[in-house]
Amino acid sequence: MSKSSLILVVDDNDAGLLLTCAVLQLDGFRVDSASSSKEVLERLHSRRPDLILMDVQMPGQDGLSLTRQLKADPATVTIPIVALTAHAMAGDRELALAAGCSGYISKPIDTRTFGAEVRAFLPAERIEPILSGQ
Repeated sequence: MSKSSLILVVDDNDAGLLLTCAVLQLDGFRVDSASSSKEVLERLHSRRPDLILMDVQMPGQDGLSLTRQLKADPATVTIPIVALTAHAMAGDRELALAAGCSGYISKPIDTRTFGAEVRAFLPAERIEPILSGQ
């Protein structure tokens, strides 16, 4: 079985960040976190996640602006980015997709289904077999 996927969770809300990371870890993912755009860029210099969960509303550079920046950079263009936001208003999904996000998950997360939602955005070759021994 291959090693578990590395997910970079970006959220400026400490409680939301802790919950998201804990749920992903319990579901078998390796998790890294950042609470600002600056931290994301620092993390990406030392490791490459398989997926980024990007909070849309952050102080300073917002998540959609950072997504556009990452998608314009040849070094990070192939990393799937999924918008993660409590601002689930009409048109927000389209804005996230237009910025380069692969998808959109609204908060609060459903802890029972969140791992499967995230797994659906991973490239197929990074998904581990569900049944042990495969």
